[in-house]
Amino acid sequence: MHVIRVKLARRSYAIVVGNKIIRSLAKQFKELNLGNSAFIITNSLVKRKCAGELVKVLKKAGFNFKIRVIPDTEKSKSIATLSAVIRDLAKFDLKKHTFIIALGGGVVGDLSGLVASIYKRGIPYIQIPTTLLAQVDSAIGGKTAVDLKEGKNLIGAFYQPRLVFSDVALLKSLNLKQLRAGLAEVIKYGIIKDSRLFAYLEKNSKSILRLKPAALEHIVNASSKIKADIVGQDEKEEKGLRTVLNFGHTLGHAIEAAGGFNKYNHGEAVSLGMLIALDISQRMGLVGDGLKKRVGELIRKAGLPVEIKGIALKNIINAFYRDKKFRGSENRLVLIAGLGKAKVVENVPLAIIEEAVKRLFKQREVDNA
Repeated sequence: MHVIRVKLARRSYAIVVGNKIIRSLAKQFKELNLGNSAFIITNSLVKRKCAGELVKVLKKAGFNFKIRVIPDTEKSKSIATLSAVIRDLAKFDLKKHTFIIALGGGVVGDLSGLVASIYKRGIPYIQIPTTLLAQVDSAIGGKTAVDLKEGKNLIGAFYQPRLVFSDVALLKSLNLKQLRAGLAEVIKYGIIKDSRLFAYLEKNSKSILRLKPAALEHIVNASSKIKADIVGQDEKEEKGLRTVLNFGHTLGHAIEAAGGFNKYNHGEAVSLGMLIALDISQRMGLVGDGLKKRVGELIRKAGLPVEIKGIALKNIINAFYRDKKFRGSENRLVLIAGLGKAKVVENVPLAIIEEAVKRLFKQREVDNA
């Protein structure tokens, strides 16, 4: 079992990573003095596959609890779902000392964190991520949000969990598509910060996709260390350090939005966004063609997309212009100056961005756009 600290003074917390460690949760709850009642937010699939052991732990430790199921879709990150969950929490919380458990992937974690941040002006919550994407990325760092039709994560807050508990045994509930989506984020970490992690992925992608516990524990631990270190130095992206975590995300989010948040999942969109960012990096003279080809090959081995299909080019560009990372008329992109060397660049020429996006389309789709 690995314990990683996110160092944020009074808001510091642990990320616990291991295999089949769920039974140690009761001790964690009591040491953190979270409360006597747990409001668990999850979806129906995760409830069926993963909630059993958690319920046993809570019952044995004498906690009250309620399980609130939300639909297993990005559409749950909405103002309507947020409001409905808060009303149910308020009914459960009468004469109790309640904390929230986010049991699920990124949608559950983002929504749960925002609920925790605004209910009674803030109550404790913990993350028990059940997807690889959440374990290595979205559960760590305190970003909480819901979406608007105009874009992803436009209503949110920074609100840190009290604990992130990553049991890789929970990843057995994933299908291959979900696993690959999480692997995109791990690839991102290797590109921006850790050439050794990138090399490990090149050699061990088959073991990861076969859910080998040792391989999963290695990549979750390595990725969590990177994110914990960055968040500890720049919690709210005020110093520019945390911005590197957005590598592949700015254009990835535009692809997600242009596809109505159902054409490509987050990890698939990020994989495309990384390829676009590498293309831009090459066009701006920051890297050679070798790294772009190496990343493309790893993305292919992971079973992630390397070209855009079924979305209009103009819709991606329009979604990109609405991105919250624009400052007035200036854009801001994370580019690469070498493996493990991320670079934040402002005011990238829009013609270069549009050409890089266009190159991920087959020519006939560009002609028909």
